[in-house]
Amino acid sequence: MTYRSDLLRLLDSRGYIHQLTDAESLDALAAKQIVPGYIGFDPTAPSLHVGSLVQIMMLRRMQQSGHKPIVLMGGGTGKIGDPSFKDEARKLMTAETIAANVASIKTVFEKFLTFGDGPTDAVMVDNADWLDRLEYIPFLREVGQHFSINRMLSFDSVKLRLDREQSLSFLEFNYMILQAYDFRELASRAGCRLQMGGSDQWGNIVNGIELTRRIDGTTVYGLTSPLITTADGGKMGKTMNGAVWLNADALSPYDYWQFWRNTQDGDVGRFLKLFTDLPLDEIARLEALEGSEINAAKKALADAATALAHGAAAAAEAAETARRTFEDGAAGAGLPTLPVPSGAIGIVEALTALGFAASNGEARRKIGEGAVRLDDQRVNDPALTITVGETPVKLSLGKKNHAIITR
Repeated sequence: MTYRSDLLRLLDSRGYIHQLTDAESLDALAAKQIVPGYIGFDPTAPSLHVGSLVQIMMLRRMQQSGHKPIVLMGGGTGKIGDPSFKDEARKLMTAETIAANVASIKTVFEKFLTFGDGPTDAVMVDNADWLDRLEYIPFLREVGQHFSINRMLSFDSVKLRLDREQSLSFLEFNYMILQAYDFRELASRAGCRLQMGGSDQWGNIVNGIELTRRIDGTTVYGLTSPLITTADGGKMGKTMNGAVWLNADALSPYDYWQFWRNTQDGDVGRFLKLFTDLPLDEIARLEALEGSEINAAKKALADAATALAHGAAAAAEAAETARRTFEDGAAGAGLPTLPVPSGAIGIVEALTALGFAASNGEARRKIGEGAVRLDDQRVNDPALTITVGETPVKLSLGKKNHAIITR
């Protein structure tokens, strides 16, 4: 389909559209007026990770194309937890933990969106503002009558748990009703006409569309992005060292830069479209590079993605640290640092403390494989003690993981 609106043309050209309800009607609406649209984020940790970045970028694309992004923080739904495609229930968090996570996560969005009172300025709302005030019986009478248990049981996110004979609590089962209610509430409060999310949210989004139509008679729309996997079929954002967090206090800008620099060749063009603002013609040029030249495209991806999340200065520092580390053989100042006040630490302990190995056993195995180096000299003894004086020591695992050990 050829879209007329800047919004859908932009989303389509950069690979964000997987499913869309009533594309023609939404396209016509977006071509003639500002469309407020939202995505919800549950505060399950103090930072979002790169798995949420597609959704953050979709809100950014909304603003770039002249529409109004709404960031919905799940201060209310976070008290339950989304059961979609999860093997087990999330651990329940206290209200204090949720509030602290919301405050921490807010800082991420300020890097990607312009907030304010203007017609296309982003706004952030918290569904605890209305969900915490609901009265159970009135809610059941008003909203519950519009949900069929038969249909809810047919959703893939629910069937997966039931087919595996894994427990799905009544608490979690309510999540999809509350998310649907969020859409109806935002349509009423903020004139929201569009909900976006990952492909796993399709059923929840459709529920919200139908609930809003049945109760208020308002036409609203849904759009999902494709599941982002790597060229080898792996899950986007998973590394040997764990999640790729967006907050700098959870993952350093250097490690964030390195994550993008290590992108597989087959993913470079797609990731440039999704995760940077580089023009499509420049992306086409970078994507066409072959052989060792593809490294220039990976560096461009790392520079642009890191600049968005952490600022241009942090991206430049990370790139310079990488250049000095890999090209000059020096210990770049921006590498992760492990302070050792005692001046001595075992090599196995250092590898696990830095997250280079998930366990002592894995650390010993890496040493046995010859993958570990101190100041670029191979380490063969897992019983080695690293002694640190006034001069820092560089610890490396393979070609891509480096850190500085200081006293």
